[in-house]
Amino acid sequence: MRSAGQAGITRAQRMPRVYLDVCCLNRPFDDQTQDRIHLEAEAVVLILARFQAGEWEWVSSEAVDFEVDQLPDATRRANVQRLLGHAQLTVPVTQAETERMQQLVALGFRSMDALHIACAEVAAADVFLSTDDRLLRRAARVAAQLQVRAENPLTWLREVTAP
Repeated sequence: MRSAGQAGITRAQRMPRVYLDVCCLNRPFDDQTQDRIHLEAEAVVLILARFQAGEWEWVSSEAVDFEVDQLPDATRRANVQRLLGHAQLTVPVTQAETERMQQLVALGFRSMDALHIACAEVAAADVFLSTDDRLLRRAARVAAQLQVRAENPLTWLREVTAP
């Protein structure tokens, strides 16, 4: 893993660091006939383009890798794995992340969601993006106890790209 922080550089001075959960990574490959899914997929594609342009930093984790490896559809799995190859930072899952995951589970998060949030926190991500409404509602309720902001990719993209 590359260092989560850069010596002498504050969070405000560096490019935005963004963690995408597996729901986000799957969104471009979901059925696009529903407006919401289509708009979220477009937002994810635009965010990925910002990573490619070097404007934002993509944080992933071994938890993402593990979850993607479990996708039952081989074509979708291969497509998402291809995307993951472009992440700039991959957080390993260590005892620290596992312990933080347990704290987050106690706050009502599902285990994998909690592990993703823990990894985003360790990486000092500016935002943790998900299309999972249940996760986002829980995160909003316990936001003061999180060390990362959780947001829907479409909502966040609109906010950070607004004139």
